[in-house]
Amino acid sequence: MLQPGRRTLIAALSLAAIVAAVTVVTPKARGQAKSEVYRVDKTIPLGGAGGWDLLAFEPQSHLLYVPRSTHLMVIDVAAGKAVADIAGGQRNHGVAVVPSAGRGFISDGGAGAIIIFDLKSNAILGKLDAPKDADDILFDSASGKVLCVSGDEGCLVPLAPDVDPTSGKTDARIDLGGKPEAMAIDGNGKAFVNLEDKDQVAVVDTRAMKVIDHWPVAPGGSPVGMAIDPAHRRLFVACRKPQKMIVMNADDGKVLADVAIGAGVDGAGFDDGEDGGYALASCRDGTLAVVGETSPGKFELVQTVPTKPGARTMTLDPATHTIYLPAAEMQPTTHPGGRPAAKPDSFMILVLKRR
Repeated sequence: MLQPGRRTLIAALSLAAIVAAVTVVTPKARGQAKSEVYRVDKTIPLGGAGGWDLLAFEPQSHLLYVPRSTHLMVIDVAAGKAVADIAGGQRNHGVAVVPSAGRGFISDGGAGAIIIFDLKSNAILGKLDAPKDADDILFDSASGKVLCVSGDEGCLVPLAPDVDPTSGKTDARIDLGGKPEAMAIDGNGKAFVNLEDKDQVAVVDTRAMKVIDHWPVAPGGSPVGMAIDPAHRRLFVACRKPQKMIVMNADDGKVLADVAIGAGVDGAGFDDGEDGGYALASCRDGTLAVVGETSPGKFELVQTVPTKPGARTMTLDPATHTIYLPAAEMQPTTHPGGRPAAKPDSFMILVLKRR
């Protein structure tokens, strides 16, 4: 018969073994093991006037292109300074850079135009008429076209990168069946477009230039940010109402997971890697949500990175796993429910590094 002291010791050791086993296998523990996937490495102060929206990083030149309402800042991220400032536009939203054509394309939603500029001289080459509220703009290698969406007119507009910048025209508009916000492109002839007012993703065949499907994003809603893992055929749809990252099969639209994220999301990205990579959602509340596949088919929030209030859009350098978020110092709101305004000349780029 065991003595009372030995029974107590054995019970304590057994309980410790059980606790240790549970700690190893719980999802929370897996998340903790990756609790510092990214961290803010530095800040690039830039100043200047204007808001900001959808920025782009060009891997060949290592330049960052940031639309600032009425102008476009070109930033050398290694040097930590602006190397050009391209004036023009009324309400610039996005920028697509096509090195093979030596051109960049700015979507000006205020004027209803696409501004074309030269990548070497940064000179404006001309403007093409586009729908009002021209917004997200990307280059699709499969079709060889620059694609631009318009929220107000619910359409996608293709154009050739070598179009005549002074007298040329865009291709025929494609009705998307809702108000688009952001796109992702798989490189194999498919574009996926968030329809914010329909709670759907429109699937576009970019070779035939036609919509071939609509996929619901439930249990998400009001989808805005969009990213893709083309190798594993997964879409990451960042939603505002409710605040979720929806993981979706890029072949059939099946929802694989939904993960809670911060408030006021606008941008999304996917950072690939040997560990399977991470989906990212930049939120206006000053957080970056990092979503990982913690076990086969199971997606969880593995980190919430503190950024800055208003840092709602993002882009990344896939080679160095560096994330860039535009931000500014914000002033208190002057009325309930209003958005805080940026302090004059406080614009900056937050640089996040992956560990």
